[in-house]
Amino acid sequence: MALVPCQVLRVAILLSYCSILCNYKAIEMPSHQTYGGSWKFLTFIDLVIQAVFFGICVLTDLSTLLTRDSGNQEQERQLKKLISLRDWTLAVLAFPVGVFVVVVFWTIYAYDREMIYPKLLDNFIPGWLNHGMLRSWEKQ
Repeated sequence: MALVPCQVLRVAILLSYCSILCNYKAIEMPSHQTYGGSWKFLTFIDLVIQAVFFGICVLTDLSTLLTRDSGNQEQERQLKKLISLRDWTLAVLAFPVGVFVVVVFWTIYAYDREMIYPKLLDNFIPGWLNHGMLRSWEKQ
């Protein structure tokens, strides 16, 4: 039962998303206190979707490792359902929303940085955290 590099990579990505979410919640921003809080930003919603997706991937990998060669029909049926959920989440949520957020953010950022990410926010958010989140903000 050796771990495959892609399984280790999925665990690392999940941990990095969780780390970004925890660090993001520790930042005091005026926009967090308004209606909708962080949930009004599509980039934050995408970050949560990606974290859930990689959580499902890690759960699928662990289930595959634990049920390999067990011969239990019920476990294999449940594993197929979990794999179907993982594939559906990727096809319907994670990939389309992720691509849309990245393309729109960097297109607007290239056109006018102040419109989507004012320089003022550099004082609040470290560069590594901004890069990890691809955070777009409304101007305050």
